[in-house]
Amino acid sequence: MNSGNHIAFLLLGSNLEEPAKQLKKANKLISEHIGKVLKKSSVYKTAAWGLTDQPDFLNQVLKISTLLEPEACMQTLLEIEKQMGRVRTTPNAPRTIDIDILFYDDLILDKPLLTLPHPAIAKRKFVLIPMFELQKLYIHPVLNKTVSELLNLCTDSLNVSKM
Repeated sequence: MNSGNHIAFLLLGSNLEEPAKQLKKANKLISEHIGKVLKKSSVYKTAAWGLTDQPDFLNQVLKISTLLEPEACMQTLLEIEKQMGRVRTTPNAPRTIDIDILFYDDLILDKPLLTLPHPAIAKRKFVLIPMFELQKLYIHPVLNKTVSELLNLCTDSLNVSKM
C-alpha cells in the first residue's frame, strides 16, 4: 500500500446526548486525529436498526483524506469513540457515537479489527442515502455496483429523512 494520502468514507451515527452535537464533535476529532474532511453529507434521521426500542439515530457520511493505514485509522476511530463516551454493550445498542469505515480507497480487507468495504453497506439505506449524496457513482469494490445501483436494489424499509 502506498504511504500517501488515502481516501476513505466514514459513517457517523449517534442517538444519545444531543446527537447533532455528537456528530459535530466527531467531525472535529476526526479532522484533528485522522485527516482532512473533504466533504460531508447532510445529516439524516433514521429509526434505530436492529434493536428498535430506542431513540432515532442521526447519521452522516464523511469523505476524508488520511495518511493513516486502514487498521491504524480504525484504531484511532475506536479511541475517538471511547473519548466521546462510547460504551460497547450489546450490538445495535444506543450510543453517543459510532464511527465506521465504509470504504478505504478501493481496498478489500478482511481482518479481525476491520472488514473493508463495510459488509453491511448494501443492506442499509441510512448508509447508502448519505453516501449517494456525496458520491453516487462510487463503485463498491466487492459488489462491483455503484452506490446509486446499490440504493436502487436496497430492500431496507426504514425511513431516512434529511434534517
